[in-house]
Amino acid sequence: MKYFDEFYTVESVTNGHPDKVCDQISDAILDAYLKQDKNSRVAVECFGAHGALSIGGEVTSNADIDVKQIARNVYKTIGYNDTLDITTHIITQSVDIAQGVNTGGAGDQGIMYGYATNETDEFLSYGVVLAHKLARSLEKLRTSGEITWLEPDGKTQVTIKDGEVQSVLVSTQHIEGVTQDEIRKTLIERLIIPIVGEIDDKNIFINPTGKFVIGGFTADTGLTGRKVMVDTYGGLIPHGGGCFSGKDASKVDRSGAYMARFVAKNIVANGYAKECLVSIAYAIGKSEPLMVRAIDESGVSLEGIINENFDFTPNAIREKLQLDQSIFAQTATYGHFGKENLPWEEIINIA
Repeated sequence: MKYFDEFYTVESVTNGHPDKVCDQISDAILDAYLKQDKNSRVAVECFGAHGALSIGGEVTSNADIDVKQIARNVYKTIGYNDTLDITTHIITQSVDIAQGVNTGGAGDQGIMYGYATNETDEFLSYGVVLAHKLARSLEKLRTSGEITWLEPDGKTQVTIKDGEVQSVLVSTQHIEGVTQDEIRKTLIERLIIPIVGEIDDKNIFINPTGKFVIGGFTADTGLTGRKVMVDTYGGLIPHGGGCFSGKDASKVDRSGAYMARFVAKNIVANGYAKECLVSIAYAIGKSEPLMVRAIDESGVSLEGIINENFDFTPNAIREKLQLDQSIFAQTATYGHFGKENLPWEEIINIA
């Protein structure tokens, strides 16, 4: 089913990547609103660049939170110590949108996709799992103090051919003064071999430019929702276009995608398919989806099974997946799928 079933490349990024910094701030703000008011309507996005952070969006809530302080706390927790000049541009939700959402309709139009495969325990493609493990481990090696010269910004990339790892790429920010030979030797020993195993040295690429001292907002801009392929399935299946972070459950580009994953995973976990692709389409303000489609690895329709077992209306999704809870900060890094204890990852019995 995957477009590149035998030969493909996927990537992940660390929590210090500029786009991921923005995702984490957006979801921390969402969680803060939901913690005080579970009916909060939130659509908040961030743009960070060179000492400045702009936070904008639409919020309707009874909660009273300090958006700027939340952003500063997230930024510092990630590992950045420079000062940000933060501006906010947040208004209430448009009444034109609210009149449809208030009746249980979708908060936007769009197409959402969900996918699962029995290839790994996470029900994700092998390369996606490895890329995230490498990126997360890179962060842990830094924050634990095991490798003292690591800095927050970084990326990983894995190429898979015929089910085997063909190449690994790691780009990581580091302090001034450490040699690339030391970086390469240390990361092969402590990062790559423990996760990937032995791999031909010529197929390992570490900091290909030769230096990565300047990172984060100092080196590059960041934007909420720009890493949608990292967030989902690595580009191996379609993506509907909408991002997730900073949006409450009325925004079906988030909740619909979570529901599509929940359905796809349970189809596979219950033995109805080895791979499952689910697609859903909504009209803004309407509760019933315009389309619900599901196929297995051979393209055989599974719509009968899903229509009998699942409700795709926004209110039903919100209730089923507990999307009025403050659970979203944990999704902002290393993918929204394949993690334990997230409601849309639960396995249930279906007839």
